[in-house]
Amino acid sequence: MDRKNLNLVIISPERTIFDGPVNWVELPGELGKFQVLVNHAPIISSLKEGEVVYQCGEAQYRVKRDTQRLKITGGFVEVKDNLISVCVEL
Repeated sequence: MDRKNLNLVIISPERTIFDGPVNWVELPGELGKFQVLVNHAPIISSLKEGEVVYQCGEAQYRVKRDTQRLKITGGFVEVKDNLISVCVEL
């Protein structure tokens, strides 16, 4: 995987909610919110009720960045090699 790109996959028991490149992700961890950026250390964490917030779009000036929010009731996340895999309950 390209070390400069961050890819996010969000799934629920019903469907895939999002699968694509992002600039960053903020997650509601059990011990508090945390943000994942490019080249984040590997981590596995449970998630509590809150919002998953992520920014899509290119980091260049000409392309609009789009921040998305998803309310969750809980779940898990794994971060490894710039791939963020999130399994959530809505």
